[in-house]
Amino acid sequence: MKSTYIVTKNPLMKATTMISRYKISKKITSLCRLLSQFFYLARNASSWQQLIKTKKMEKICAALEPQFPCRESAITTLAELIGDCNEAYPPAIYIYGHSGTGKTSLSKAFLQQCQQQQKVRIAQLNAIECYTTKILLENVLDALSQQSTKQQLDTESLRADNMLEFVQQLRRWHGSTARGFLIAVDNAERLRDMDANVLPVLLRLQQLTSLNLCVLLLSQLPFEKYYNKTGLSEIISLHLAQYNKAETLRILSSDYDQMQRQMLQQLKGDQLQLAEQALTPDFYSNYLNLFLSVFYKACRDVPELQLTARKCFAIYLQPVLDGSVECTDVSRLWRHIAGPLRSALTQIYMRIEKPLGEPAVEDQSVRKLAQSLELPYYGKFLLIAAFLASHNSAKQDKRLFVKHHGKQRKRMQTVNARAKNVEKMSTTLGPKSFSIDRLLAIFYAILDEKVGLTCNLLSQISTLVHLKLLSFVSGEQNIMDGSAKLQCTVGLEFVMHIGKVVGFNVRQYLCDFM
Repeated sequence: MKSTYIVTKNPLMKATTMISRYKISKKITSLCRLLSQFFYLARNASSWQQLIKTKKMEKICAALEPQFPCRESAITTLAELIGDCNEAYPPAIYIYGHSGTGKTSLSKAFLQQCQQQQKVRIAQLNAIECYTTKILLENVLDALSQQSTKQQLDTESLRADNMLEFVQQLRRWHGSTARGFLIAVDNAERLRDMDANVLPVLLRLQQLTSLNLCVLLLSQLPFEKYYNKTGLSEIISLHLAQYNKAETLRILSSDYDQMQRQMLQQLKGDQLQLAEQALTPDFYSNYLNLFLSVFYKACRDVPELQLTARKCFAIYLQPVLDGSVECTDVSRLWRHIAGPLRSALTQIYMRIEKPLGEPAVEDQSVRKLAQSLELPYYGKFLLIAAFLASHNSAKQDKRLFVKHHGKQRKRMQTVNARAKNVEKMSTTLGPKSFSIDRLLAIFYAILDEKVGLTCNLLSQISTLVHLKLLSFVSGEQNIMDGSAKLQCTVGLEFVMHIGKVVGFNVRQYLCDFM
């Protein structure tokens, strides 16, 4: 103990001990710093990944939102689900909504952005074109294999006669340079008519192939219409609702720059100067408000509205170029464009190539189209009944279609109401909605034969809707309970030519001509 006491009392040994202790404490301090940094990074690794994912999402959204106004929420939802290929995709996404709501164009543009910004293979196909299971599967394999860089598959290796061979072909791409696979199928309701295992396998394709793969199904029907006795896997649904009037106005207003360039290129001299002064955003917005006041109740299809608005804008601008009307006089411009707009309303979806406002050319074009339209015999009577239901009041049905409806007193109010001018006639104001029960009641009233209410007869109503001769106003998913509302989209001249084909006088059953 004495020697130890002497050693500890030695100043040199004491300094050495202090230095060694200082070095050990310094190492411990640096080690603690490293451990704290490691735990900090471990705690914040998820936030870093979330930051990277957010940047990828913002890049995709920034590229798509200018192309698809009023669809920002849908773009953001898709970006959160399949915007980052480094994360696991959901097995399937179901996108549904009415026609003209941007399902196909939005999904196509989104998949192209994923392919450009990330090494993702995409396949886009239409189930109407792929009318057999073999064609559907081989089209998917062809689209995915064309984007392969290292391994080029020959034609024999791409054959898939059934779903088992299809899954085996997809499993061959394990370890490829592709970070993910996205498959989009438009008109997905047609998959119900294929083999019974096609739709269930597509919904579980990620599980069966062990690939980072997602299947996008696009349709106008809700997913509840797909359920069968065997059941289906759960799926993420994304509904694209119809555009309201304000959103439709915003989308149509995005064509202003294109319309301005197009009109200025066609004009010269004084008309060019007048057009440069008149063609302002406010002038075009006033035109669109007048246009939607006529068309919005009859048609919600945005591509069709864009086409018709571009077609009628030259007529709206014509009195301004002539100098007869000031560009700020909205009431006189409305009186000038009201007739052509109502005439265009009767030709929507028909693609009649003719200048508006020429009755002779219009009559020939409508007659030619009506004669070339190949509808079943009862389908023509259903179209006539739909037109009568759209342009007659429901209160007048008993007087029009029932033989012994009783006497009607003639009052001065009734006489004055019948003395209508052309602008107040129901055939000019546009179609009104009606129920399927009323449609069938008028159909049986105007048809001389006795026909049973069969599924073939009801299927002709869906055919008329598919041909855009009828359109749903509300309750498209509630057809069976009778709450669905329809309206007729064709005009008087067209229906009159259809009536001549079947030997039926349409004007005799219209209140406007009684």
